[in-house]
Amino acid sequence: MLRGRSTKGHWFGTVIDAPDPQALGLFYHEVLGWEITKNEPNEFTLGVPGNSETYLTFQPQTSAPWARPVWPAAEGHQQMMMHLDIEVGDLEAAVEHAIELGATLAGFQPQADVRVLLDPAGHPFCLYTDG
Repeated sequence: MLRGRSTKGHWFGTVIDAPDPQALGLFYHEVLGWEITKNEPNEFTLGVPGNSETYLTFQPQTSAPWARPVWPAAEGHQQMMMHLDIEVGDLEAAVEHAIELGATLAGFQPQADVRVLLDPAGHPFCLYTDG
């Protein structure tokens, strides 16, 4: 464990830059079903059900103009810096539902049991089955 961490709790979260934090946060709220714990102009947060210390937050990018990542990576273009993996029981049904919610299916699919999709802001995320 990292020295200096609090002993009262172990907060852990992922923060994703987005041109519209509320819109992207609501998309993932629908995809994941997680509780909305904060909805402010510059921060939208989802909490993991049953775990008050783990979260997914969406904030506006302020350091530079927004540039959608590309998949697969291409030289000279914004690369994805991270992606979310989401296990599902029925891959095709989950893909269909994610597309209904606003995702798009990526043109490049590297594995048979994984589907790479792009969220409304262009971040790649993966739906996969285990086995």
